[in-house]
Amino acid sequence: MQTVMEKTKSTQDLEEYEIPIIARGKIIEDYSKSFGGRYGAAFRTPDAKKYLKDIVLSNPSTLKDLYDLSIEEILDFLEDLGQHLVLNENEYLKDAYKLALEASGLTHGVLLTTYSVLPTFFSKGAIREMLEKRIGIEYLENWVPTKMNDGRTVSVRAFGARTIHVIAGNVPLVAAGTIIRGCSTRCDSIIKLPSNDPLTATAIARTMHEMEPNHPLTKHVCVAYWKGGDIEFETSFYRPANIEKIIAWGGYASIKHITKYVGPGIDLITLDPKLSTSIIGADAFQDELTLRTVAQRAAIDVGAFNQEACVNSRVIYVQSGTDDEGIQNINQLGAYLYYALTNLPAHISTPPKSFDLGLKAQLDGLRMDDDFFRVIGGEQNEGAVIVSQLDEPVDFSQNLCGRVVNLVPIDELQQAVKSVNAYTQTIGIFPEKLKYSIRDDLILHGGQRIVSLGFAPTANLATPQDAIEPLRRMCKWVMDESSVSD
Repeated sequence: MQTVMEKTKSTQDLEEYEIPIIARGKIIEDYSKSFGGRYGAAFRTPDAKKYLKDIVLSNPSTLKDLYDLSIEEILDFLEDLGQHLVLNENEYLKDAYKLALEASGLTHGVLLTTYSVLPTFFSKGAIREMLEKRIGIEYLENWVPTKMNDGRTVSVRAFGARTIHVIAGNVPLVAAGTIIRGCSTRCDSIIKLPSNDPLTATAIARTMHEMEPNHPLTKHVCVAYWKGGDIEFETSFYRPANIEKIIAWGGYASIKHITKYVGPGIDLITLDPKLSTSIIGADAFQDELTLRTVAQRAAIDVGAFNQEACVNSRVIYVQSGTDDEGIQNINQLGAYLYYALTNLPAHISTPPKSFDLGLKAQLDGLRMDDDFFRVIGGEQNEGAVIVSQLDEPVDFSQNLCGRVVNLVPIDELQQAVKSVNAYTQTIGIFPEKLKYSIRDDLILHGGQRIVSLGFAPTANLATPQDAIEPLRRMCKWVMDESSVSD
């Protein structure tokens, strides 16, 4: 197995990684463009403008080869692919892991865990469950007839589309999930690589090429890097003749930029960044053991993926009460949470590789007056717990990162409910029975995913995401109406 990238020396003696374009079963290695990744990583790629015709699928009829495959054959290929994605056996993944150590916000132990679970993502059972629960395999395989009240028969089928995926790079599993979703729905998938993970999707696609370069699934996974905002390239690329659906992960500015290209014939599916939270009810304080258990579970929701993912909690509302006893109780919870957070196993969480200097200054400022906020830890950039002494979060709560969380005392649960809005994704709740009394209100305010406290990081492709069903949206739902019988 040849390595997907080689390190070379740039003119400034920086190590550069060479990342090919993989398109239609071809590997393009004309490394003429240099880019800077995050945290100092650098890489070179072919010029996407030069290879636009290789990247896009201009003739939709070529999707027919995907329909020569049954869903079962697709599942077999993907499961086989997963067995080839064992980190210590796959040179492409080894390279992706090495580059991620430089470009990603994740640290060694967390990255190692993430890459190690890749084979399970591609298991046949997991993908079949995803297709059955979110779409219905019968709609992917056949025209499904329904007799309507007016006498006509409407046959519906889910067809794959020509898609572009502008993916996030905060967690490498995003790349894997994107390829799984595209292949299993018979979509043509063009993946725009992110600068903080420019190689994971490439490594998977290169593995597919090595397995079977002429396989229809291999030919319909294309990966390429270009700098977002390249007007010359994107004006030619984002056209209905090339693309039917855009699946975009990104912040306000990047999504706003992409909307310039949306019009008749192009559907935009957005998976924009979210902020997650937790709600802890009064039952947490029933005894010492329960309080320590709650702290341990909350630490997982905060610290997994080093708080780099949308699912990570940043503000936790605690029904401790705001009287003197309540503040004493939440301060105790804060101490337990800090201990649990900083003692998580290295495969789950570690101190961040870099700490935001602005956040560091804000934490140091809070320490000077503990009448309003108490800061536990953070001196060594290992993470910190900010315990509000009043029922308000810090005014920079949306910027919390690096394993920094804010505990907020409340008297009534409605205070927590009203804090939820359209930017709130995951809400971890303790105790379990509390879910059933507030979950409808949480959803009405904008919340999108309710989980048991401590289980926020355990996402599943077989579930909705960000209050939509992206797998269904990726498909074209078409129908054949019959109003007369032969």
